[in-house]
Amino acid sequence: MHGSSPAAWTAVVICLIGFTVGGVALLMGPAWVMFWIGVALVLGSAIVAKVMGAAGLGAKAH
Repeated sequence: MHGSSPAAWTAVVICLIGFTVGGVALLMGPAWVMFWIGVALVLGSAIVAKVMGAAGLGAKAH
């Protein structure tokens, strides 16, 4: 099934954490360093998904 893989779940969790960190940073002032950390987490989630997929933890083709 598309997206039901450890790589997809890990990427989604990291992305949600990044959005949460960025959103909280904007509400706190804004705190730009914390905001950019959130952006880096969101972008890093795509890299993590690719690496995990290449390691065989992605969705299997039917």
